[in-house]
Amino acid sequence: MKQGKYLNSASRFSLITLALLLSFSSIVFAQDATTDEGAAESETTAAAQGGDATAGKALFNANCAACHKLYSRATGPALYDVTERRDRDWLYRWIKNNKELRDSGDPEAIAIYEEYSGTAMNLFPQLTNADIDDILAYTDTPKPEPVAPVNAAGGAGQGGGGGVSSTIILAILAVVLVMLVAVLFLVNNTLRKFAVAQGVELPVKESRKPIWKAFVENQFLVLVSVIVLLLGGAYFAYGWMMQVGVDQGYQPIQPIHYSHRIHAGDNQIECKYCHSSARTSKTSGIPSLNVCMNCHKSISEVADQTSEFSSVTEDYSKEFYDKEIQKLYKATGWDPATQSYSGETQAVEWVRIHKLPDFAYFNHSQHVSVAGVQCQTCHGPVEEMEIMYQNAPLTMGWCINCHRETNVKMDGNPYYEKIHEELSKKYGVEQLTAAQMGGLECGKCHY
Repeated sequence: MKQGKYLNSASRFSLITLALLLSFSSIVFAQDATTDEGAAESETTAAAQGGDATAGKALFNANCAACHKLYSRATGPALYDVTERRDRDWLYRWIKNNKELRDSGDPEAIAIYEEYSGTAMNLFPQLTNADIDDILAYTDTPKPEPVAPVNAAGGAGQGGGGGVSSTIILAILAVVLVMLVAVLFLVNNTLRKFAVAQGVELPVKESRKPIWKAFVENQFLVLVSVIVLLLGGAYFAYGWMMQVGVDQGYQPIQPIHYSHRIHAGDNQIECKYCHSSARTSKTSGIPSLNVCMNCHKSISEVADQTSEFSSVTEDYSKEFYDKEIQKLYKATGWDPATQSYSGETQAVEWVRIHKLPDFAYFNHSQHVSVAGVQCQTCHGPVEEMEIMYQNAPLTMGWCINCHRETNVKMDGNPYYEKIHEELSKKYGVEQLTAAQMGGLECGKCHY
């Protein structure tokens, strides 16, 4: 009878399990079907409008992105969901020739023109209705949800995905170690008490001469130790004094984060666009915030591709960069909503990285414009630096070695032609180095 009872229980358990599996499968299939229906409905809507969002994105970037953004105002209004706010035929006329539409007295066209302080939109008569449909299909794309950066090194241990934090594991191991030390101490103390109670004599350590006393009595060891200490102290003192004023590797945090990796690397902005005085001046100069605003009037957020870098380190996500751009707006008094300056500015206290002593003379224009030296020669791979740092030691020896190894650039440089010809005969070489041209004379750098 008991066996039959167990069989009936097992049968009921199997049936319940099967029912749960079938229910779960039905829910999953229903969700998939809903997703497929939603995707199909979206595709049907796009097809009904006759627009290709993929082709529209390319057209938007080529024709519209300089003045418009999808989800925020720029030089022109935000274009997301513009088909819900404007009639499609009106959009055809506006995009192709907004001036003609304004001249016809259209109230909506005139209102937009006046709202944006008389800033006229470019004409695009070359765009067909199909092209505009593609662009409008792209503008109807919903704003994607921000993706949280994945910590490649942390894995599930820090992401709350069910793993155990390494800090907790270390804490547990530390507690276990302390408990073991306490147990060993108690066991040792108990054994000693037990031995005393049983009358067992414990071994007594023999007194020995302290090692420091034996060392002091050995005059040879004392002499050798003193010599070693003096030589070692002199070596480290010399090394420390040689590093005074040498800031190689100095990498301060700036009040506004500026990524040379993005600007000079990804976007390939010429160094001298920002540091324009390097061409004609002794110093390269700190670019004014107006130079930044030449681009950032229209660029209020970084591209979505920038978030790929956050997979390397979560410290530099898209949200982080966007906040730094807002710091720039606050410093310049720029209001992205009205696309105008408020007049309320704040000084940005940049931290200087490269600094030579006052007794050393260095002229950027002499090296950049005359000698044609690349910025990376002294400043390192700037286009790869997320945070700028001093790459070279900038010591006297470093500069002298460069002058000894660098040939004078003669192509298109008539300034040196005559002296180069005379010195070439003197030294019996065809190509002179900067040192042979007088680059090692004291007065060149010290005055």
